[in-house]
Amino acid sequence: MIVSRAWAGKRYAVLGLARSGAATVRALLSGGASVVAWDSDAAKREHILPGTAQQVDHAPHDRGLSGGQSDLLRRTGKDMVVADLDTLDLTPFDALVVSPGVPVNTHPLAARARDAGVPIIGDIELFAQARADLPPHRVVGITGTNGKSTTTALVHHILDTAGIPARMGGNIGLPILAQEPLPDGGVYVLELSSYQIDLTRTLDCDVAVLLNVTPDHLDRYDGFDAYADAKARLFAMQSPRHAAIVAIGDAASARIARGLSSRGAALTKIAPGVCLDQSRWPSLQGPHNAQNALAAITACEALGLTAVQIDRGLETFAGLPHRMERVAVVDGVTYVNDSKATNPDSVAPALAAFPRIHWIVGGRAKGDDLDACLPQIGHVARAYTIGEAGPRFAEVLRPYVDVSEAGTLEAAVAQAAAAASAGDVVLLSPAAASFDQFRDYEHRGAAFRAAVEALT
Repeated sequence: MIVSRAWAGKRYAVLGLARSGAATVRALLSGGASVVAWDSDAAKREHILPGTAQQVDHAPHDRGLSGGQSDLLRRTGKDMVVADLDTLDLTPFDALVVSPGVPVNTHPLAARARDAGVPIIGDIELFAQARADLPPHRVVGITGTNGKSTTTALVHHILDTAGIPARMGGNIGLPILAQEPLPDGGVYVLELSSYQIDLTRTLDCDVAVLLNVTPDHLDRYDGFDAYADAKARLFAMQSPRHAAIVAIGDAASARIARGLSSRGAALTKIAPGVCLDQSRWPSLQGPHNAQNALAAITACEALGLTAVQIDRGLETFAGLPHRMERVAVVDGVTYVNDSKATNPDSVAPALAAFPRIHWIVGGRAKGDDLDACLPQIGHVARAYTIGEAGPRFAEVLRPYVDVSEAGTLEAAVAQAAAAASAGDVVLLSPAAASFDQFRDYEHRGAAFRAAVEALT
């Protein structure tokens, strides 16, 4: 795992013990820190320290452990207590480490930390602090409302196929602190959400990429401009000599690029509508993937890769599950899982990628409109609405296209299969969150795959 000598002897409070939180605890303990950790989920507490699922420790933060220690704690001999952080004085702590999903704008513990003058950080900031202890390396940071997972995975794949040691983390894959350090010359490729950037103070990316900024997560920000400013902080943390890559296809991103204009040659702007020959890249179809590919190409060029190395990676990239993923072809109809498209702006490029679509849309809406999708509505033969947003989305779409209020994903797949003809595409691209009917977008995508498999 990745650790830092700078953590030794310090005290950290860790809120949230899912994958990134658990990795954070283990890394801090291995680095010589003292940790008080908490999660409201008893199963997560039990996993990080057996014997604590039912028993809440209200002891002071500097109490040592006397028993019930996990193998990790016996092996490292470090100090950890599982305790409800709401019962503790945060003043003695060096930082409160929270998972990105914790709403720091409204969470009372975050307010208490700010009142106590305790920094609120995340695992990416801890990675930034650990960089001085790692072999010489470079970091690529990629953010944007849409496309960042594909672009991050693509950059990582190009590096991997070129034989350059690389790790992928952040908002994708394994938590970065849980991964083994790279050898000399390696590259860490990080997908960074606005939430993660909010919790980061010192990450100086050798290459920083912004793909786009469109309305999303506005419940966490004081308006759209504040959300855009969160994205822009990726560049504010960066040394001016390091490469900044900004796609300027929307007004907010163009404004951020103008603010970086003094960087000169270190700034690369990607204009919208650039034509690329995507015929040799089977998993990178559609105009949105043209932009993702161009951003990845530019980032890899900044890292010194050759055109031959980059082309090889583009041609062999397999894409990501749940993002424009071809699930099957049944009776000449192609079924595409785009479950990760959870807002209208991320759906619009998918609608543009195919000429005749049976569109499955709905879930827990992030807004009342589908305006971003309407320019591509001519590609839709019929829409099938599902979930909480189904009735509202049906109302929005009926002036433009035939609509079936299917209700469930299984019903939508069955109805679309009955109506589609050879050459058509049945596309799950929901423009909404999944939490009304599924655990997450991955669960929704898996249900789509199962429904398609049931057709045969």
